[in-house]
Amino acid sequence: MMTLRDTSSREARRYSQKVAFASLIGNTIELYDFFIYGTAAALVFGKLFFPHADPLTGTLLAFGTYAVGFIARPLGGIVAGHFGDKVGRKRMLVLTLLLMGASTFSVGLLPTYEQLGAAAPLLLLAMRLIQGFSNGGEWGGAVLMATENAPEDKRGFYGSWAQVGVPAGTLIANGVFLAVSLNMSTEDLLAWGWRLPFLFSIVLVFLGLWIRLKIHESPKFVEMKKAGAEAKLPIVQVFRQYPKEIFQAIGMRMAENGAFYIISTFVLTYVASQLKMPSSDAQIGVLIGSALSIPALLVWAALSDRIGRKKVYMFGAIFILIFAFPFFLLLNTASPILVGLAVVLAMVLGHSAMYGPQAAYFAELFGTEVRYTGASLGTQLSSVLAGGLSPLIATALLAAFGWTAVAWYLVGMAVITVVSLLTTRETFRSTMNESLQKVEAPV
Repeated sequence: MMTLRDTSSREARRYSQKVAFASLIGNTIELYDFFIYGTAAALVFGKLFFPHADPLTGTLLAFGTYAVGFIARPLGGIVAGHFGDKVGRKRMLVLTLLLMGASTFSVGLLPTYEQLGAAAPLLLLAMRLIQGFSNGGEWGGAVLMATENAPEDKRGFYGSWAQVGVPAGTLIANGVFLAVSLNMSTEDLLAWGWRLPFLFSIVLVFLGLWIRLKIHESPKFVEMKKAGAEAKLPIVQVFRQYPKEIFQAIGMRMAENGAFYIISTFVLTYVASQLKMPSSDAQIGVLIGSALSIPALLVWAALSDRIGRKKVYMFGAIFILIFAFPFFLLLNTASPILVGLAVVLAMVLGHSAMYGPQAAYFAELFGTEVRYTGASLGTQLSSVLAGGLSPLIATALLAAFGWTAVAWYLVGMAVITVVSLLTTRETFRSTMNESLQKVEAPV
């Protein structure tokens, strides 16, 4: 006979799954919007917005506008983190989705350099800044809604649902762009076809809003407000209480974030410009790697609930360190199968092992009253140093020194992550209520 407690437990589990699914859908849509820009930057923006530069320089300039989105992400993380810790996670998730949708749709309407001159790349830059601001504020809220609603022994698994938005967004972005490019001539793609993936985003945004408006505020946030533990200035308090954790999070993301954008974005330019292969060969590898990363993220995260976040994360960082040179050696064969294998191995065994448990790991590093700010700040500052700049830096290193310099760049980022992990505490058995317990303890 089922008891009232069993019924309550089942309802709580179902709601945790509903929130995790909402985080997955919302983050997928946000990241589709963010990543479609990266695909376009690698394939067409150089020709459309910087037509007077040589191909490599045009790509560098296109990746420069791509990187600007990452520069705006810490500001988005700070602003959304402040209000997410003050007025709630849910409101910020709705706001960031609206901003992302509006800016991405607007990119699809922009005139090119040929139509507007120098003002065209400036408008492109402005839209990318808004995308970056939105994405910087989105991640923390999506992750916290999933982890703060999850059972304590499954935070890694439920938190990873939000992380699945990265491979899912990459999969949809590359898939849509590949479908468009394969079904029209190069002339039509450059004339108008490139706009379709950006305009399509408006449909996804309305879907995401419908789902997000149906979930409740995070229970951890509600408990914190009731306990009177609210931070007056979260950005000041997080640096006062958790300075070490912020820098640890930055270091931990270097290999994960930097490697991901080299694997998913820079590789498209590399195979086309250096290996003279169709960029679709690399896109197919990214598509397969993204598809396989979806179950891989969930498995790695679930494993972190059993053996700890640190061990799983360390495996991924060491894999990237060891695989940096083999990755390029496989690419340099110019074999579509081996190019695809290189991308898949790097995404599934390297990136996914770090990114899967990352949501819960970073959330557990900070107290509830500053968790949105702390997790967002550590994550988005590293996105500037590693993620957004990595395709730009890799392209510059390639032009100056060749592919070995890019491989060493990957090794360097992996070393930073390994060292950061060695100094970071294990968190998978924490309650995420430490700050509330301090407030409620008798004086």
